[in-house]
Amino acid sequence: MSDSRISKRYAGALFSLGQEDGSFSTYGRELDEFKDFFLKNYDFGNAVSNPIYKLEERKSILKFVLDRSNFSELVKNFLNLLLDKNRIGSIEAISDKYSALTDEASNIAHAEIITARPLQDDALRKVVESLKAMTSKDIKSEVKEDPELIGGIVVKIGDLVLDGSVKAQLEGLKESFKRGE
Repeated sequence: MSDSRISKRYAGALFSLGQEDGSFSTYGRELDEFKDFFLKNYDFGNAVSNPIYKLEERKSILKFVLDRSNFSELVKNFLNLLLDKNRIGSIEAISDKYSALTDEASNIAHAEIITARPLQDDALRKVVESLKAMTSKDIKSEVKEDPELIGGIVVKIGDLVLDGSVKAQLEGLKESFKRGE
């Protein structure tokens, strides 16, 4: 089974439990906090995810860290299950899948906004409001710059790409000339 399917399965299981008890947002924050700790502390991540170490030693290290956290018992049990099933090394992918499920349930869409130059706050606000009206979802935006666009804007929301860049318009004209239109 692919890592993506495994991550989706584990994230989905925890998310379902969170929906049942109404704590899916809390579980998501805790999972994200653990992921950050895991990634920022290489020695810890290696110690709990590397099967070269005995399972009991890895469990002891994880328990030591979890006992000092304020995580819910369900998330602590979930993380122990990941360790038992030798999946703790997939925590980043599991957390990312969980975040996607949480955003979907909360009616939030992620928009990648690419511009040739920095956007002013007012322009960004207008773009986000337009996207919100178009998708009927709250928008979490990430702005990137790409000088190759020349001007204009490209917006990516999931599989949808809205390309209003000068570069795309010039390429469209070029294709029109080739076809003789």
